[in-house]
Parts: sequence; C-alpha cells; structure tokens
Amino acid sequence: MNISVHIENFKQEMKRRNYAQNSIDNYVSCLNVFFSQSKSDHPKNIHEKEIKDFLCKKEIVNTQRNYHSAIKKYFDVILGQKDKFKYIPYARKEQKLPIVLSVEEVQKMFSVCENTKHKVILALLYSCGLRVSELINLKWQHIDRSRMIINIIQAKGNKDRQVMLTPSLIPLLEQYYKEYKSKVYVLNGWKDELQYTDRSVGQVVKQLATKAGLNKRVYTHLLRHCSFTHMMEQGIDINLIQKIAGHSNVKTTSIYTHISHNLISKIQSPLSAIRL
Repeated sequence: MNISVHIENFKQEMKRRNYAQNSIDNYVSCLNVFFSQSKSDHPKNIHEKEIKDFLCKKEIVNTQRNYHSAIKKYFDVILGQKDKFKYIPYARKEQKLPIVLSVEEVQKMFSVCENTKHKVILALLYSCGLRVSELINLKWQHIDRSRMIINIIQAKGNKDRQVMLTPSLIPLLEQYYKEYKSKVYVLNGWKDELQYTDRSVGQVVKQLATKAGLNKRVYTHLLRHCSFTHMMEQGIDINLIQKIAGHSNVKTTSIYTHISHNLISKIQSPLSAIRL
C-alpha cells in the first residue's frame, strides 16, 4: 500500500475543511501507524475486523480513542464509508477529575516567582484559563484595554472567543513590556519575531511549582482546571464558565448561551485575589 499518497490526500482535505494543524498532525500520526500495519492493498479493502483487531492492540484508552477518531475520520472524509464504524464503538474513557490546586497553593507559585516574564505566563494561564497554544499565540493586538477583554483568535476548533482582562494584569503587562519590549507576540522567543514554545511554558510552570514546594503534579493545563474550578467556587454560572473556556458540548444547554461584553466585564477573575 502506498501510504504517502493516501496520507497526503487526507492532509489536503483536512486543510481544505479548515481543521487545526495540531488536529491534522495527530490524525496523520495515527494513520501512518495503522496503514503501515495493514495487510490490505488499499484502504477501501480494509474490513471492520482488521480495524477492530488493530484497536484492540491499543491497551491505553486514550490512545485507542485517538486511533479510532483518526481512522474513522479517514474512512468518512476520504472514502465516504461512515457505516464501517457503525459497530466499532469508542472505548469507554474513565472519568477522572483533575486534582487542582487551592487558591493558597496558586498564591505560593506567584510568591516565589521573581521573573516578570514567568509571572506573566502564570497570570495569563490562571486568570482566564488559557490553553498553552492560546497563550503562545497571543498577540498584543488581541488585548483590548478599552473593553477589558482579551480576544482569543482561532483557538481549538478554529473558534474565536473573548475572555476577561483582569485589572491587576495591566500593570504587570506594562512592566513586562518595559523589560522585554516584545513587538508582535506577547511572549516572544529568543528572537522577537519568534513565538515562545509550549515546552518552555511547561518548564516555567513546573519549576515554579517545585520552588513553591507543592507536592502535586503541576502542569500547564492544570492551571486551566484551577481557573475554572475557582471561578465555580466563586459562584459564577457554569454556562458563563463554559463560554469563557471555549468548550463545545452539544449535550448541554450552555451551547446556546451567549455572553455579552458587559457580562464578561462583570466576571471577576480568580487572579484578582492574587498579589502580583
């Protein structure tokens, strides 16, 4: 089987449908493994049993679900064979709640942070629950001080959204700009025109947690969980939180909830309780 041809056709179709590059890369990675192990001479000749047998080899549920999604997407988009997956259900994913930090533990991380850039990273992740990809793609032009909002452009699922700009962030951002003078991206890389990397962000978060003496596994996305958990503890409506988070869930009525600029400005970020 000429894998490269099938993969390239799939990539081009995904780009045409405006899928995020990260999603395309993940699909392609899974498809490369699947096709390389297939004994069929062409994808259209692959039977349900071969797909089931392949998925059974993937003992980790998350991995199995990733492969399932990628293979299903290929057969649906390229071959138009939706029915092939009619009797191949997703593996059940165990629902585990993340162990979040308390407000006091988040405060410890801020208290031990002496580097202005690192404090900006921590503040933006925690104040409005940004994903790491949203953080490193954030540009100065996306920060609207007149309306006290941050515009998140082309986030997960290629959707734009708006989150609140916490008042205590403004002097911190001003100090950061004086020190680093980044011109395009808020977090610039080793060259101003380059972005900061997600790996660097992860290292900053991990180092601050260690320095603060936290005996928990602290990673970048955990701060997003902390942000929304602490908002909920403040009594903020779950539908507002879902909108701020950029979640899409057809099973909930919150998909029909629309947040106005006025409502966003009234939401108090958990960062307001932190001394920067």
